[in-house]
Amino acid sequence: MSMSASVFYGVLILLTVYGVFVYNQFVSLKHNVSVAWANIDVLLKQRHDELPKLIDTCKQYMKYEQETLEKVMLARAQVADARKGRDVAGLGKAEEALKSGLGKLFALAEAYPELKTNDTFQHLQTRISSLENAIADRREYYNDSVNINNVRVEQFPDSIVASLFKFEHFPLLKFGQSEKADINLQQVFNA
Repeated sequence: MSMSASVFYGVLILLTVYGVFVYNQFVSLKHNVSVAWANIDVLLKQRHDELPKLIDTCKQYMKYEQETLEKVMLARAQVADARKGRDVAGLGKAEEALKSGLGKLFALAEAYPELKTNDTFQHLQTRISSLENAIADRREYYNDSVNINNVRVEQFPDSIVASLFKFEHFPLLKFGQSEKADINLQQVFNA
C-alpha cells in the first residue's frame, strides 16, 4: 500500500472516529435536555396537584374573591395543557399568568386573618412557594442544557454532524416581563 493511500485511510479513520464522538455527544446533549424538561414536568405536576387544595382552602374564607380564584384555576389549566403538549412557548405564557394570579391570591390572603392562620393554608402556601423555587432552578438547568445543545448544533465542524443526523435546536423556556417584575401590592389591594 502506498504512502498516500495510508494517509488517506488514516484521515478517513480519524474523521470516522471524530464523527462517532461528536454524534455521541449530540445524543448526550439531547437526552440532557429531555431530562431537564422531565424535571420541570415533575415539579409542574406536583404544583398542579397542590393548587386545587389551596383554592378549596381559600374558598372557605375568601367569599368575595371568586375572580382571583378562577384566574388561578384557568392559568393552572393552561400550564397543564402546555406541559402535556411540551409547548415551551405556551408554558412560558401560562406560567406568567399563574405566577401573577398566585401573587395576587397570596397578597389578598393578607386581608383574611382567619385564612392566614389556617394550618392547611400555611402548609400549602409554603409547599407551593418551595415548588416555585424548585421550578425556577430546574428552568435554569433546562435553559443551560438547551443553550449547550444549540451552541454545539451551530459550531463548525460539529454543525456538519448535526445536520447529517438532523440534531436540532430546542427552544429556551422564556417568561414575560410581568413575571420578572415585582408585584405591586398597592395595586393588588386597590383592585
